[in-house]
Amino acid sequence: MAETLLFNALREAIDEEMARDPSVFVLGEDVGHYGGSYKVTKDLYQKYGDLRVLDTPIAENSFTGLAVGAAMTGLRPIIEGMNMGFLLLAFNQISNNAGMLRYTSGGNFKIPLVIRGPGGVGRQLGAEHSQRLEAYFQAVPGLKIVACSTSYNAKGLLKSAIRDDNPVLFFEHVLLYNLKEDLPTEEYLLPLNKAEIVRPGKDVTILTYSRMRHHCTQAVSQLVKQGFDPELIDLISLKPLDMETISASIRKTHRVIVVEECMKTGGIGAEVTASINERLFDELDAPVLRLSSQDIPTPYNGGLERLTIVQPEQIVEAVQKMIALKI
Repeated sequence: MAETLLFNALREAIDEEMARDPSVFVLGEDVGHYGGSYKVTKDLYQKYGDLRVLDTPIAENSFTGLAVGAAMTGLRPIIEGMNMGFLLLAFNQISNNAGMLRYTSGGNFKIPLVIRGPGGVGRQLGAEHSQRLEAYFQAVPGLKIVACSTSYNAKGLLKSAIRDDNPVLFFEHVLLYNLKEDLPTEEYLLPLNKAEIVRPGKDVTILTYSRMRHHCTQAVSQLVKQGFDPELIDLISLKPLDMETISASIRKTHRVIVVEECMKTGGIGAEVTASINERLFDELDAPVLRLSSQDIPTPYNGGLERLTIVQPEQIVEAVQKMIALKI
């Protein structure tokens, strides 16, 4: 085992896959000589050359279109979005091209494309650098959407995403890059379509993903001290949802809280809630509760920024109220 920072876990995944498969290459703004905004591609250009770690112009629509074309011809591009909010400029290429071409070509083309990079609410990065795009892309057919949350799952998921023959949006959180965790020295892969049961329990199911996993972990520690027994599940796969794991948990606890950093209106939590109500309504002893970010652009002011996203104390309070509710 080796203690590894999350950004280095991602770097190891890319390095190992580039060494394993010469069709894998990286492109994006400042990914080469600078090493990426958060150093995920640091020094890889020295090992693999400028044509496999390709610095691009500031033109997201152009280099995303280039990557889709490269994927169609058999290469395996990894796009780094310097900030995932910037990829809105490539929405057309991601949705109308990457997401649809395998279907509209009758399966003649595979699109083995990974689009990864930092997103989420950081610390005073301002509205345009605090975007959560997972819900924007959730409605696009043909995409897989994954959100990593630890060094361990970041590496295993990214390796699987690179090997997948479909386009994968791989969301990293800007505040998780310096997390540390012991990783196995031997190779491992993780499935892209499975949730992780972080803590089993019987009182209430807490569904979450990305940075909110760690807010929920803090809340769960407090709740256990108070005598509660919550089950915590990291969704990981945002599209498709792992309804098998979610269903098994709800049939046990009969209560569910969805905790997300995404906005409440039209967010991931809205889709999760709808899916639960459609399939598991009779299993619920209380309505599904969503704890989501405020529906406003993220303020620059640190105090106001904190108020826009869910905090551990709100999760604790929500669990206490839900379990106290008798229906």
